[in-house]
Amino acid sequence: MRIDLHTHTIFSDGDLIPSELVRRAMDLGHTAIAITDHVDITNMDLVVPNIVKAAELSADYITVVPGVELTYIPPSKIDMMAKRAKSLGAEIVVVHGETVVEPVPKNTNLKAVMSANVDILAHPGFITAEEAVIAAENGVALEISGRAGHNITNGHVANMARTAGVKLVINSDAHSPDNLMDERRAAIVGSGAGLTDNELKAALNDTPYSMIRHLMK
Repeated sequence: MRIDLHTHTIFSDGDLIPSELVRRAMDLGHTAIAITDHVDITNMDLVVPNIVKAAELSADYITVVPGVELTYIPPSKIDMMAKRAKSLGAEIVVVHGETVVEPVPKNTNLKAVMSANVDILAHPGFITAEEAVIAAENGVALEISGRAGHNITNGHVANMARTAGVKLVINSDAHSPDNLMDERRAAIVGSGAGLTDNELKAALNDTPYSMIRHLMK
């Protein structure tokens, strides 16, 4: 069972239209995939309804979850924007975390994990112990990333999550076909981050499934 909760299409900076992304994911053995294109206030009203349509279009195949990745949002507006995304039909709200390879606004991680409307903090870089504790309290999962650059701090994220009791998910952050990960490749990413066998099983299967169980066929 392969579930990926962070991918992109031509509705932001991805290479593929949603239907091709879904078909390629199917070919790699996915049972579910979330489409989480980059949004801010300028494009959310366009992107989210179209991703909802994409999910409906592919309903005959695998479970397609409409979502967003709030990207470079001023931290004070993250909760408001996450709430807005869900009102438009997003089932998964990802926040573009403070990766070490991009100039993401300071306090993005903190405001994301404080929000009751955020589900996943993606590639959170050097997330602090305090932020990890808040994530655990609020049920925000942290991402172990398969994407080059963002994955530099996967080991740190895993350690912070283990100490604070935060749930983890392993996502591709796919922008192109070769970014998608089958189960084996995703397991290698998780093992490379230092996850134990039990932690790996939870991050690969149990946690992502629990997040979208109500949508699964």
